[in-house]
Amino acid sequence: MTAPLRALGTGVAALALLPALAACATDPEPAAGGSGTGAVAVSATDDACDVSTTSLEAGPSTFTVKNEGDKTTEFYVYATGDRIMGEVENIGPGLSRDLVVDLDRGTYQGACKPGMVGDGIRQEIKVTGEAATKLSDSEELKAAARSYSRYVQSQTGALVEETTQFTDAVKAGQVEEAKTLFPQARTYWERIEPVAEIFGDLDPITDGREPDVEPGQDFTGWHRIEKQLWVEGNTDGMEKYADQLLANVKEVVKRSKEQPLTALQLAQGSKGLLDEVATGKITGEEDEFSHTDLWDFKANIEGSQAAISSLRPVLEEQDPTLVEQLDERFAALDTELNQYQSEDGSWVFYDQLTKAQVKELSDRVAALSEPISKVAGVVAASQ
Repeated sequence: MTAPLRALGTGVAALALLPALAACATDPEPAAGGSGTGAVAVSATDDACDVSTTSLEAGPSTFTVKNEGDKTTEFYVYATGDRIMGEVENIGPGLSRDLVVDLDRGTYQGACKPGMVGDGIRQEIKVTGEAATKLSDSEELKAAARSYSRYVQSQTGALVEETTQFTDAVKAGQVEEAKTLFPQARTYWERIEPVAEIFGDLDPITDGREPDVEPGQDFTGWHRIEKQLWVEGNTDGMEKYADQLLANVKEVVKRSKEQPLTALQLAQGSKGLLDEVATGKITGEEDEFSHTDLWDFKANIEGSQAAISSLRPVLEEQDPTLVEQLDERFAALDTELNQYQSEDGSWVFYDQLTKAQVKELSDRVAALSEPISKVAGVVAASQ
């Protein structure tokens, strides 16, 4: 195995790979809408968000989001209090993505976010009636959700413990210790990233990157402390950010116990984790100061695999060929990635990879992203 090297210098120019990767990872035909309204077209531009119908029937519906603007965009469906019911991120200009959401009767908001910042351009969506059979009522899907909930709980204890150690080191001014603990603590965060993402502002204030901070807002969270450690080489002024980070992590853990993900959210979340790898980790932009991206990369893949494993009984019954594809491509990505891990569990720092190595990783991610994009449709059609 390749031993990790410390050399902060010129990073790999992976951005040039993104157009090809995005083309490979484009979602297939829209999934079936189940007992809900079915396909809902969303035309997203840089200054508009046109939802083809804003009156839906209860049950699963597929939002087919096409980016007709010049900026990369996202689409969210929010419940009251900006609780995220579903989302698709990193939709490049000219691309389309599907989002399957199982909605109860009530009032929601659909939001396009050109540039992937701000509160988004919103439209009210009203859902009426009662689904003939709710996806969450399926015993198989309930079992999948319970299985994933157990996985989340297995990670959250370690997340709080490791984050506490990290923030204690930061507050004590132990720079080298904090640098060592930073990627270790983030591993548990990245494995359960879909849990954090359903809680609105908690995710961006905890894990937001500096370029995504809006004017007038404070840069907080993991990456604020990361910048201080690796750029300034000290922890001056970081006590308040360390306390806030730990408090936010504990709040995410608390809410995850009170509001576990549904099976459909698992399917969307597993795809979201791979999207995060494809658009953030693969460019080296996520941990731009520490270059510890491969720790996050691996954790996202493990989290995605855990979600898929929870859904495996349903997928095996509905589409065994898809399960075979998923197994094969997870294994191929693991093999490609694991060569960069040393025996002590550390990873090569991302700026040490060559363009060819990044290209091979991006190809493996794209190959896995394609079958994972089908999972939500299979789940929605399983009732």
